[in-house]
Amino acid sequence: MSQLSTQPAGQPAKRSRKRDYNAISPVWNTIFNIVIGLFSFSCIFPFLFVIIISLTDEQTLVLEGFRLLPSQFSTQAYEYIFETGSRLFSSFGLTLLVTVLGTLVSLALVTTYAYALSRRNFEFRGFFSFLAFFTMLFSGGMVPGYIVMTQFLHLQNTIWSLIFPLSLSAFSIIVMRTFFQTTIPDEIIESAKMDGAGEFLTFARIVLPVSLPGIATIGLFSSLGYWNDWFNALLYYNNPQSTPPLQYMLMQIEKNMDFLTQNAQNIGSFDAAAGLPTETVRMAMVVLATLPIVMAYPFFQRYFVQGLTVGSVKG
Repeated sequence: MSQLSTQPAGQPAKRSRKRDYNAISPVWNTIFNIVIGLFSFSCIFPFLFVIIISLTDEQTLVLEGFRLLPSQFSTQAYEYIFETGSRLFSSFGLTLLVTVLGTLVSLALVTTYAYALSRRNFEFRGFFSFLAFFTMLFSGGMVPGYIVMTQFLHLQNTIWSLIFPLSLSAFSIIVMRTFFQTTIPDEIIESAKMDGAGEFLTFARIVLPVSLPGIATIGLFSSLGYWNDWFNALLYYNNPQSTPPLQYMLMQIEKNMDFLTQNAQNIGSFDAAAGLPTETVRMAMVVLATLPIVMAYPFFQRYFVQGLTVGSVKG
Protein backbone atom coordinates (compact mmCIF):
# COMPACT_ATOMS: atom_id res chain seq x y z
CA MET A 1 0.00 0.00 0.00
CA SER A 2 2.83 2.43 0.76
CA GLN A 3 4.42 1.77 -2.63
CA LEU A 4 1.20 2.51 -4.44
CA SER A 5 0.61 5.68 -2.47
CA THR A 6 3.97 7.18 -3.47
CA GLN A 7 3.25 6.91 -7.23
CA PRO A 8 0.77 8.89 -9.31
CA ALA A 9 -2.48 7.20 -10.04
CA GLY A 10 -1.97 6.91 -13.82
CA GLN A 11 1.68 5.78 -13.83
CA PRO A 12 1.16 1.97 -13.65
CA ALA A 13 -1.20 2.11 -16.63
CA LYS A 14 1.39 4.04 -18.67
CA ARG A 15 4.07 1.47 -17.90
CA SER A 16 1.82 -1.39 -18.94
CA ARG A 17 0.99 0.33 -22.23
CA LYS A 18 4.68 0.92 -22.85
CA ARG A 19 5.46 -2.76 -22.28
CA ASP A 20 2.66 -3.74 -24.64
CA TYR A 21 4.00 -1.37 -27.32
CA ASN A 22 7.51 -2.77 -27.04
CA ALA A 23 6.13 -6.27 -27.38
CA ILE A 24 4.11 -5.45 -30.51
CA SER A 25 6.56 -3.17 -32.35
CA PRO A 26 8.90 -5.95 -33.64
CA VAL A 27 5.91 -7.67 -35.22
CA TRP A 28 4.77 -4.49 -36.93
CA ASN A 29 8.32 -3.78 -38.04
CA THR A 30 8.51 -7.22 -39.63
CA ILE A 31 5.19 -6.72 -41.41
CA PHE A 32 6.24 -3.27 -42.58
CA ASN A 33 9.54 -4.61 -43.94
CA ILE A 34 7.76 -7.40 -45.78
CA VAL A 35 5.30 -4.95 -47.37
CA ILE A 36 8.08 -2.58 -48.42
CA GLY A 37 10.11 -5.50 -49.74
CA LEU A 38 7.20 -6.73 -51.86
CA PHE A 39 6.59 -3.22 -53.17
CA SER A 40 10.27 -2.80 -54.05
CA PHE A 41 10.30 -6.15 -55.82
CA SER A 42 7.19 -5.18 -57.80
CA CYS A 43 9.09 -2.10 -59.01
CA ILE A 44 12.23 -4.03 -59.98
CA PHE A 45 10.53 -7.11 -61.43
CA PRO A 46 9.31 -5.52 -64.72
CA PHE A 47 12.84 -4.47 -65.65
CA LEU A 48 14.23 -7.90 -64.77
CA PHE A 49 11.50 -9.49 -66.86
CA VAL A 50 12.44 -7.25 -69.81
CA ILE A 51 16.06 -8.44 -69.52
CA ILE A 52 14.90 -12.08 -69.54
CA ILE A 53 12.76 -11.52 -72.64
CA SER A 54 15.62 -9.75 -74.44
CA LEU A 55 17.77 -12.86 -73.87
CA THR A 56 15.09 -15.26 -75.12
CA ASP A 57 15.17 -16.91 -78.52
CA GLU A 58 12.64 -15.30 -80.89
CA GLN A 59 11.10 -18.57 -82.06
CA THR A 60 10.83 -19.80 -78.47
CA LEU A 61 9.10 -16.57 -77.53
CA VAL A 62 6.58 -17.02 -80.35
CA LEU A 63 5.81 -20.62 -79.41
CA GLU A 64 5.90 -20.41 -75.61
CA GLY A 65 5.01 -16.79 -75.01
CA PHE A 66 6.45 -14.66 -72.22
CA ARG A 67 7.94 -16.88 -69.52
CA LEU A 68 10.22 -16.26 -66.57
CA LEU A 69 12.36 -19.27 -67.46
CA PRO A 70 12.28 -19.82 -71.23
CA SER A 71 13.47 -23.13 -72.61
CA GLN A 72 16.08 -21.52 -74.86
CA PHE A 73 18.12 -18.36 -74.35
CA SER A 74 19.70 -16.36 -77.15
CA THR A 75 21.67 -13.16 -77.69
CA GLN A 76 20.33 -12.70 -81.21
CA ALA A 77 18.57 -9.46 -80.34
CA TYR A 78 21.76 -7.82 -79.08
CA GLU A 79 23.73 -9.18 -82.04
CA TYR A 80 21.18 -7.62 -84.40
CA ILE A 81 21.50 -4.23 -82.69
CA PHE A 82 25.31 -4.35 -82.52
CA GLU A 83 25.50 -5.10 -86.24
CA THR A 84 25.64 -1.32 -86.69
CA GLY A 85 29.17 -1.57 -85.27
CA SER A 86 31.01 1.62 -84.42
CA ARG A 87 27.99 3.73 -85.34
CA LEU A 88 26.16 2.49 -82.24
CA PHE A 89 29.09 3.33 -79.97
CA SER A 90 29.41 6.76 -81.59
CA SER A 91 25.71 7.31 -80.95
CA PHE A 92 26.16 6.23 -77.33
CA GLY A 93 29.09 8.62 -76.92
CA LEU A 94 27.10 11.50 -78.41
CA THR A 95 24.20 10.86 -76.04
CA LEU A 96 26.56 10.68 -73.08
CA LEU A 97 28.18 13.97 -74.10
CA VAL A 98 24.82 15.66 -74.55
CA THR A 99 23.64 14.36 -71.17
CA VAL A 100 26.70 15.54 -69.25
CA LEU A 101 27.07 18.89 -71.01
CA GLY A 102 23.32 19.54 -71.05
CA THR A 103 22.99 18.77 -67.35
CA LEU A 104 25.78 21.21 -66.50
CA VAL A 105 24.23 23.94 -68.65
CA SER A 106 20.80 23.28 -67.18
CA LEU A 107 22.10 23.40 -63.60
CA ALA A 108 23.93 26.67 -64.28
CA LEU A 109 20.81 28.33 -65.71
CA VAL A 110 18.31 26.91 -63.24
CA THR A 111 20.32 27.61 -60.07
CA THR A 112 21.15 31.20 -60.99
CA TYR A 113 17.57 31.92 -62.08
CA ALA A 114 16.12 30.31 -58.94
CA TYR A 115 18.59 32.07 -56.64
CA ALA A 116 17.59 35.45 -58.06
CA LEU A 117 13.92 34.63 -57.46
CA SER A 118 14.65 33.55 -53.88
CA ARG A 119 16.17 36.93 -52.97
CA ARG A 120 13.50 39.18 -51.45
CA ASN A 121 15.36 42.34 -52.42
CA PHE A 122 15.30 41.46 -56.14
CA GLU A 123 13.24 44.20 -57.81
CA PHE A 124 11.78 42.12 -60.66
CA ARG A 125 11.19 39.02 -58.60
CA GLY A 126 7.43 38.93 -59.17
CA PHE A 127 7.68 39.37 -62.93
CA PHE A 128 10.22 36.60 -63.49
CA SER A 129 8.37 34.28 -61.10
CA PHE A 130 5.20 34.79 -63.14
CA LEU A 131 7.18 34.29 -66.35
CA ALA A 132 8.51 30.92 -65.16
CA PHE A 133 5.09 29.79 -63.91
CA PHE A 134 3.35 30.93 -67.10
CA THR A 135 5.57 28.74 -69.26
CA MET A 136 4.45 25.71 -67.25
CA LEU A 137 0.87 26.34 -68.38
CA PHE A 138 1.38 27.67 -71.91
CA SER A 139 4.29 26.94 -74.23
CA GLY A 140 5.35 28.84 -77.33
CA GLY A 141 4.60 25.88 -79.57
CA MET A 142 6.66 23.62 -81.79
CA VAL A 143 6.63 25.82 -84.90
CA PRO A 144 7.98 29.00 -83.20
CA GLY A 145 10.61 26.93 -81.43
CA TYR A 146 11.68 25.36 -84.70
CA ILE A 147 11.92 28.77 -86.39
CA VAL A 148 14.03 30.16 -83.55
CA MET A 149 16.41 27.20 -83.52
CA THR A 150 16.87 26.97 -87.30
CA GLN A 151 16.33 30.48 -88.69
CA PHE A 152 17.52 32.82 -85.91
CA LEU A 153 20.09 30.78 -83.97
CA HIS A 154 21.15 28.52 -86.89
CA LEU A 155 21.76 25.56 -84.58
CA GLN A 156 20.30 22.83 -86.76
CA ASN A 157 22.43 19.65 -86.93
CA THR A 158 24.63 20.84 -84.08
CA ILE A 159 24.99 19.46 -80.60
CA TRP A 160 23.52 22.65 -79.14
CA SER A 161 20.20 21.92 -80.82
CA LEU A 162 19.94 18.92 -78.49
CA ILE A 163 20.92 20.90 -75.39
CA PHE A 164 19.20 24.30 -75.47
CA PRO A 165 15.54 23.14 -75.82
CA LEU A 166 15.75 21.27 -72.48
CA SER A 167 18.19 23.52 -70.65
CA LEU A 168 15.71 25.69 -68.72
CA SER A 169 12.81 23.97 -66.94
CA ALA A 170 10.17 26.01 -65.13
CA PHE A 171 9.45 23.13 -62.75
CA SER A 172 13.12 22.89 -61.78
CA ILE A 173 13.27 26.65 -61.24
CA ILE A 174 10.32 26.60 -58.86
CA VAL A 175 11.71 23.63 -56.92
CA MET A 176 15.14 25.23 -56.56
CA ARG A 177 13.66 28.61 -55.62
CA THR A 178 11.68 26.98 -52.82
CA PHE A 179 14.76 25.02 -51.77
CA PHE A 180 16.81 28.22 -51.49
CA GLN A 181 14.07 29.96 -49.53
CA THR A 182 13.63 27.14 -47.01
CA THR A 183 17.28 26.08 -46.64
CA ILE A 184 19.43 29.21 -46.92
CA PRO A 185 18.78 31.68 -44.06
CA ASP A 186 18.99 35.35 -44.92
CA GLU A 187 21.37 35.89 -42.00
CA ILE A 188 24.07 33.78 -43.71
CA ILE A 189 23.89 35.85 -46.88
CA GLU A 190 23.88 39.10 -44.93
CA SER A 191 26.93 38.03 -42.93
CA ALA A 192 28.77 37.22 -46.17
CA LYS A 193 27.96 40.66 -47.52
CA MET A 194 29.24 42.25 -44.32
CA ASP A 195 32.54 40.45 -44.93
CA GLY A 196 32.75 42.05 -48.37
CA ALA A 197 31.48 39.18 -50.55
CA GLY A 198 29.44 40.04 -53.62
CA GLU A 199 26.42 38.21 -55.00
CA PHE A 200 28.38 35.82 -57.22
CA LEU A 201 30.96 35.03 -54.53
CA THR A 202 28.20 34.42 -51.98
CA PHE A 203 26.35 32.22 -54.43
CA ALA A 204 29.45 30.18 -55.32
CA ARG A 205 31.07 29.86 -51.88
CA ILE A 206 28.07 29.67 -49.55
CA VAL A 207 24.80 28.92 -51.33
CA LEU A 208 25.92 26.15 -53.72
CA PRO A 209 27.77 23.96 -51.16
CA VAL A 210 24.75 24.01 -48.85
CA SER A 211 22.35 23.27 -51.73
CA LEU A 212 23.84 19.97 -52.90
CA PRO A 213 20.65 17.91 -52.21
CA GLY A 214 18.52 20.23 -54.33
CA ILE A 215 21.15 20.46 -57.07
CA ALA A 216 21.47 16.67 -57.20
CA THR A 217 17.70 16.31 -57.50
CA ILE A 218 17.44 18.79 -60.35
CA GLY A 219 20.52 17.27 -61.95
CA LEU A 220 18.90 13.84 -61.91
CA PHE A 221 15.72 15.18 -63.53
CA SER A 222 17.78 16.96 -66.17
CA SER A 223 19.94 13.92 -66.88
CA LEU A 224 16.87 11.74 -67.39
CA GLY A 225 15.42 14.31 -69.77
CA TYR A 226 18.55 14.51 -71.91
CA TRP A 227 19.21 10.77 -71.90
CA ASN A 228 15.66 9.84 -72.98
CA ASP A 229 15.22 12.67 -75.48
CA TRP A 230 14.67 11.71 -79.09
CA PHE A 231 12.11 14.30 -80.23
CA ASN A 232 14.60 17.16 -80.52
CA ALA A 233 16.88 14.92 -82.59
CA LEU A 234 13.93 14.25 -84.88
CA LEU A 235 13.37 18.00 -85.34
CA TYR A 236 16.84 19.51 -85.38
CA TYR A 237 19.35 16.70 -85.93
CA ASN A 238 18.28 15.10 -89.19
CA ASN A 239 21.51 15.05 -91.19
CA PRO A 240 21.92 11.49 -92.61
CA GLN A 241 25.71 11.78 -92.53
CA SER A 242 25.90 12.71 -88.82
CA THR A 243 25.61 10.28 -85.92
CA PRO A 244 22.20 10.54 -84.21
CA PRO A 245 21.66 10.24 -80.44
CA LEU A 246 21.16 6.79 -78.97
CA GLN A 247 17.41 6.99 -78.43
CA TYR A 248 16.77 8.25 -81.95
CA MET A 249 19.06 5.60 -83.44
CA LEU A 250 17.28 2.80 -81.58
CA MET A 251 13.98 4.12 -82.85
CA GLN A 252 15.34 4.07 -86.41
CA ILE A 253 16.48 0.45 -85.99
CA GLU A 254 13.02 -0.53 -84.79
CA LYS A 255 11.35 1.27 -87.71
CA ASN A 256 13.60 -0.44 -90.23
CA MET A 257 12.90 -3.80 -88.66
CA ASP A 258 9.15 -3.20 -88.71
CA PHE A 259 9.36 -2.11 -92.33
CA LEU A 260 11.11 -5.33 -93.35
CA THR A 261 8.63 -7.44 -91.41
CA GLN A 262 5.49 -5.76 -92.72
CA ASN A 263 6.66 -5.59 -96.34
CA ALA A 264 8.18 -9.07 -96.57
CA GLN A 265 5.62 -10.10 -99.17
CA ASN A 266 6.45 -7.22 -101.49
CA ILE A 267 10.17 -7.64 -101.00
CA GLY A 268 10.01 -11.39 -101.47
CA SER A 269 12.23 -12.30 -98.51
CA PHE A 270 10.01 -14.33 -96.20
CA ASP A 271 12.88 -16.21 -94.60
CA ALA A 272 14.83 -13.06 -93.76
CA ALA A 273 11.76 -11.37 -92.31
CA ALA A 274 10.79 -14.44 -90.31
CA GLY A 275 14.25 -14.58 -88.78
CA LEU A 276 14.19 -11.04 -87.47
CA PRO A 277 14.00 -10.92 -83.66
CA THR A 278 11.25 -8.30 -83.50
CA GLU A 279 9.96 -8.66 -79.95
CA THR A 280 13.30 -9.45 -78.35
CA VAL A 281 14.96 -6.52 -80.12
CA ARG A 282 12.42 -4.15 -78.62
CA MET A 283 13.21 -5.46 -75.16
CA ALA A 284 16.95 -5.26 -75.84
CA MET A 285 16.50 -1.62 -76.83
CA VAL A 286 14.80 -0.93 -73.52
CA VAL A 287 17.71 -2.54 -71.66
CA LEU A 288 20.37 -0.61 -73.59
CA ALA A 289 18.52 2.67 -73.18
CA THR A 290 17.72 2.22 -69.49
CA LEU A 291 20.65 0.37 -67.95
CA PRO A 292 23.23 3.24 -67.93
CA ILE A 293 20.90 5.69 -66.23
CA VAL A 294 19.78 3.01 -63.75
CA MET A 295 23.40 2.40 -62.81
CA ALA A 296 23.93 6.14 -62.25
CA TYR A 297 20.87 6.57 -60.03
CA PRO A 298 22.38 5.14 -56.78
CA PHE A 299 24.97 7.95 -56.79
CA PHE A 300 22.14 10.52 -56.58
CA GLN A 301 19.89 8.58 -54.24
CA ARG A 302 21.11 9.96 -50.92
CA TYR A 303 20.50 13.53 -52.14
CA PHE A 304 17.36 12.80 -54.12
CA VAL A 305 14.77 12.27 -51.36
CA GLN A 306 16.06 15.09 -49.17
CA GLY A 307 16.24 17.58 -52.03
CA LEU A 308 12.82 16.73 -53.41
CA THR A 309 11.00 16.90 -50.07
CA VAL A 310 12.67 20.10 -48.88
CA GLY A 311 12.26 21.80 -52.23
CA SER A 312 8.63 20.93 -52.90
CA VAL A 313 6.72 19.95 -49.74
CA LYS A 314 7.76 22.92 -47.66
CA GLY A 315 6.89 25.27 -50.49
